[in-house]
Amino acid sequence: MGVRTPVRMNDSAITCSDRGCGDWRRPDYGYYKRAYRGRTPEPAPYCCQNVAPMLLETHQLTKDYGRFRALDSLTLQIGKGEIFGLLGPNGSGKSTTIRLLLGFLRATSGRASIAGFDCWSQSVHVRRNVAYLPGELRLYENMSGRQLLTFLSRLHDQPLNGEAERLARRFDLDLRRPIASLSSGMKRKLALIQVLLPQVPLVILDEPTNTLDPVMRDELLDQLLAAKASGKTVLFSSHVLQEVEKVCDRIGVLSRGKLVHLQAMSELRRIRQARVQFGGDTLPEPPTHLEGVTVQARTRQAITFLCDGDLDPLLGWLAQQRVADLRIEPVGLTAVYQRYHGANP
Repeated sequence: MGVRTPVRMNDSAITCSDRGCGDWRRPDYGYYKRAYRGRTPEPAPYCCQNVAPMLLETHQLTKDYGRFRALDSLTLQIGKGEIFGLLGPNGSGKSTTIRLLLGFLRATSGRASIAGFDCWSQSVHVRRNVAYLPGELRLYENMSGRQLLTFLSRLHDQPLNGEAERLARRFDLDLRRPIASLSSGMKRKLALIQVLLPQVPLVILDEPTNTLDPVMRDELLDQLLAAKASGKTVLFSSHVLQEVEKVCDRIGVLSRGKLVHLQAMSELRRIRQARVQFGGDTLPEPPTHLEGVTVQARTRQAITFLCDGDLDPLLGWLAQQRVADLRIEPVGLTAVYQRYHGANP
């Protein structure tokens, strides 16, 4: 994807993380120096054209309601062409984050930008670059589906085309029907079509699969992958870990308004858990020399290993032991999520 970890900046050394680049040009350096007064900001901006720019950035973004802090110092970067999942239970700060990004709320402190525009002071420009699906739908029920899509397409200055009919067929929706006559699931499908149609760089969806049946959930995830393939960036919040695992490049976990975990899904998909039950009266001593293999847990008769990479070293060692049972499965997001929120997503 061309996204690199940004370098950090201080007053004495400003270098590029790209080994082939000696450039340190930073258009926003004046802002960072003023805002942080010489302290190292985290994350620092990208230093040169060899590194893909971020489409969405927040820096210490905070929102208070009186004494209650709904969002606490969120610093996040999302690159072009990336699907990013925002996870957390109700009240963790997901919807507050989205509303701040769209300029619906004013931050108590910090800063956010989309496509180079400040999310509060330039919110009109921001919304021209975003297609948004809220968690709670409010549709014009005096229109038909096609009338609504035509109306919203004109707001983006993009006339309705055959893509609307294609998406309607994919979601099994009759655009001629009045919106007032549609079920909640059908209304959700119509809302998804209107958010997928505009040619904008960023799509933001708040709990997009609510009220969808399993077949339509899979169809939506396929359409999000197609949006990514066309160059769009997707940010969506969800409670359903399986759908996040299927499509996301990275995820962030929010807890009580704080970003407590960032995870690249490519790394997580590579890690597998192997639970081995041994025969005999005593457990063998687990190996310490196997690359990428660590012991996660052990009981009187079983050892659970985490394997990062090739399974062959572990399987070779197990071939020399008395194994009664072996179960290997991906670690998945569940273990990561439960670290912060227990068993309830």
